[in-house]
Amino acid sequence: MSNKLHSPAQAKLQRRDFLKAGAAALVVGFSADATLAQTVGAPAALRNPKSVAKDAVDSFLTIEPSGQVTIFVGKVDLGTGTKTAMAQMAADELDVAFNRIEMVMGDTATTPDQWLTGANLTIAQGGGELRKACATARQALLAKAAERLNVPATTLSVENGIVRSSQGGATVSYGELMQGSTAFALKVDPKAPLKPASAYRVVGQSVPRVDIPDKVTGKFIYAHDFRLPGMRHARVVRPDAFGAPLVSVDDSAARKVSGFLQTVRKGNFLAVVAQTEWAAIKAARALKVTWGPAKKLPDPTQWTAYWRQQPLAKEEVTQKVGDAPQALANSVQRVKASYDFAVQTHASIGPSCAVADFSKGQLVVWSPSQATHSMQTELASLTGLAADNIRLVYLDGSGCYGRNGHEDATADAALIATLIGQPVRVQWMREDETAKAPKSPPRVMDMEAGFDKDGQLVAWSGDFQIALNHIVAFKPLDFPLLAATDVGLPKPGNWVGFLFQNSGAPYSVPNIRVNTRHVAETFFRSAHLRSPGRIENSFANESFMDELAAHAQQDPAEFRLKHLKDPRGVAIIQAALKLAGWTPRVGPRTDQAKAEWQSGRGLSYVRYNNATTYVAAVAEVQVHRQTGEVRVTRVCVSHDCGQIINPDGVTNQIEGGVIQTVSRTLMEQVQWNETQVTSVDWNSYPILRFPQAPKVEVALINVPGEVSWGAGEPTATAIPAAIGNAIFDATGARLRSLPFTPEKVKTALAQTATPRAA
Repeated sequence: MSNKLHSPAQAKLQRRDFLKAGAAALVVGFSADATLAQTVGAPAALRNPKSVAKDAVDSFLTIEPSGQVTIFVGKVDLGTGTKTAMAQMAADELDVAFNRIEMVMGDTATTPDQWLTGANLTIAQGGGELRKACATARQALLAKAAERLNVPATTLSVENGIVRSSQGGATVSYGELMQGSTAFALKVDPKAPLKPASAYRVVGQSVPRVDIPDKVTGKFIYAHDFRLPGMRHARVVRPDAFGAPLVSVDDSAARKVSGFLQTVRKGNFLAVVAQTEWAAIKAARALKVTWGPAKKLPDPTQWTAYWRQQPLAKEEVTQKVGDAPQALANSVQRVKASYDFAVQTHASIGPSCAVADFSKGQLVVWSPSQATHSMQTELASLTGLAADNIRLVYLDGSGCYGRNGHEDATADAALIATLIGQPVRVQWMREDETAKAPKSPPRVMDMEAGFDKDGQLVAWSGDFQIALNHIVAFKPLDFPLLAATDVGLPKPGNWVGFLFQNSGAPYSVPNIRVNTRHVAETFFRSAHLRSPGRIENSFANESFMDELAAHAQQDPAEFRLKHLKDPRGVAIIQAALKLAGWTPRVGPRTDQAKAEWQSGRGLSYVRYNNATTYVAAVAEVQVHRQTGEVRVTRVCVSHDCGQIINPDGVTNQIEGGVIQTVSRTLMEQVQWNETQVTSVDWNSYPILRFPQAPKVEVALINVPGEVSWGAGEPTATAIPAAIGNAIFDATGARLRSLPFTPEKVKTALAQTATPRAA
C-alpha cells in the first residue's frame, strides 16, 4: 500500500497539549530534495482514464493479479480522515487486508461522480455507494471461486483475499480469480448483500490515518507544493472595490521586473505571468490599473435591518404542527427573541492554490476543490472546452470545509493555462483569500413561543431570513466564479447550501410553525461555509430553548428532556450531562456577583438536519465582567453518528469542529466599508490561537448496523448556543448576536437581557 500507516505502538499525544505548545513544539523534517515536488503527480504519473460510470463496479475498484486493490471514489479527503475510513469499509466488504488497499479520490478521469464532498454525506452516501460496488465484486468473485474449486458457493469464506471452502481442499486468491485482468465488467447490484456489523473486522477500529505520517514529516504534497516541468507562475489582479470594472492597464513597469513573461487580459480578467512566484508578485504590484466605479455595500452597522428589507424570492413553511398562530393568540404568556449571525469567511490558514496544464486541446488541473466533478462543467463554460477534454485531479489544500477560494484559484489557473498554452500555477495572496473568497450569507432569526395558564409550552414559531439557494441536491454545482464573471460569463446565483435545514424545532411542542424567507440576492458573493444554515438555525433554536427554560424557571437540561421524545436524542443529552458532571440549576448563577471572572456552563442539543447525527454539547466559560472577554475552557460533546467507522477519526472530527466553531462564535466577522471588504489579514479577521483552544472531552455512542453519518459538521452546529447559554449561566446576560465580541458582552452585561413577556 502506498499510504504508510502509523505503528500502533507509537506514543499518544493529547491534541490540545500539542496545540498549546505552539510552534516551539513542532519539530518536523523536510526533504532537501528539490525535485520531490517536481515529480510527484507529474503528467507521466497520472493514471490512465478508466470507467467512471456510477453503475459500473470497475468505476469503484480494480484488483491486480498480486491481490492489490485500488479503490476509486469521487469524494475527497479534506483532512477529515475519509481516505482511511473508506479504505476500512472496502476492506471489510471485500474481506481483504487493510494494507492491501490503495485509495484514489477526486480524479474526474478515474473516479465516479459522487457529488461534492460535504453536506455530512461523504461516508453515508459516498461510502454507501462504495460498499455496494465492493459487495457486488465480492459476490462475483465467490461465484468464480465456487466454479474454480468445484464446491457450492455457500461453503466458501474469504480471509485477506484468499477464498477457501469449509469442505477443505484447495484455495484460490482474488488475484488468481481475476485471470490476469483488473476489470470486472459488471454493473453494481443494488441488492448485493452487505456485511452485517457483526462481521466487521476493520470497521469500528481506530486504524491510524494513512495521511498523517507524511503530513507530520513534511513529505506530503499539498496543492501548494505541486510543481510541473516548465511551469509558469501567475498572479490575478482584481480591484479592492466591490464590482469595479477594469478600465485600463499599463504594464510598462511590470515588464521591467526580472522574470516577467507576459500580461494576460480577457474582459475584466487581468493577470501577470512570470518565471517565478516572487517575480509574479512584483510584476502584479507594478501594474498601473484603472478601475471603474464600484458597487455600494450596505452600512455594516445596519446590516440586519438591510437584510430584513431585501426582496424575497420565495417564502415557505418548513415545519407545521397544529395551529401555532392560534395557540400563540390564546397563550397566557408569550416570549420573543431575535438572533443574528454575522457574515463570516473561511479563514483558511493557507491561501488557495491550483496548477493547470493545457496541451493539445486537453486541460488538466490539480485542484483542492471539494467538487472536482462539478468543476469540469464550470471550467468547460469558462474555457470553451468540452467537459470530456478537462480533467480535475484532487490535491489537498490548506483549509476547506465549504467553498473558500479553491474553486476560484482553480478557475484562474485553468483560464490562464488555456490562454497561454503552458502549465501555470496560481496562488492567491492572503488579502485575496480573506477579502475576495465567497462569504457565508448573513442570517436573522425571529422566535416566539407561548405558554398556557399552567406554564406549559404550547406554541413555537420561527421566522428565518435566509439566502436563496439556486442548486438542487446531487446536481452539478453552479459556482459563481470570479474568473467567469470577469470574462463576462456571470452565474445566476449562489451555492450557499440548504439553509432551511435545522430551522425546524427539534422538540415536541403541540403547535409549531417555522417559516423561511429566501432573500433573492446577497450583497456579497456567497457560498456554503461549514454547516451552512444548520449552525445559524441551531444557534437560534437552542438559544431560544434556553431562554424558555429560564422563563419557565426550569433547569435547561430538564426542560429539554421534558420536550424531547426521540430516545436517541434523550440518550445523547444524558451522555453529555454525565460527561460534564452537570448540576441542575434554575436560572443563572447568583454566587459570583463580585467575582472578576464569572464561570458558567451551557447546554445545546442538535440532530443534524433533524434527521441524521445526534450531538449534545456542554460548554464551560469564564467571562470577565470589566472587559467582556470570554474564555471557553472546556467543551464536553456526546455524539451519535450511527455506525462508527473509525472512533479516533470521529473524535478528531469532533475536536476540530469544536475548536473551529469556538473561533467563529467568539471573534469571526467580516468587516467592510462602503465599497470593499476591509478584513484582509489575521488582524482584521482574527481566529482562535493555540493557547485559546478549550479542553475537549468526547463521549461516543456507537450504533452498529445504522447508517454512518458525518461528525464534524454536526458538532459545529451545537457549539454557538452552548457558549451563549454558558455566558447567560455565568452572568445573566443573554447574547443573541454572533460573534460574542467583548463589546457585545459588555453591552449585554449592562442591559437587562432576559426575554420579554407579552
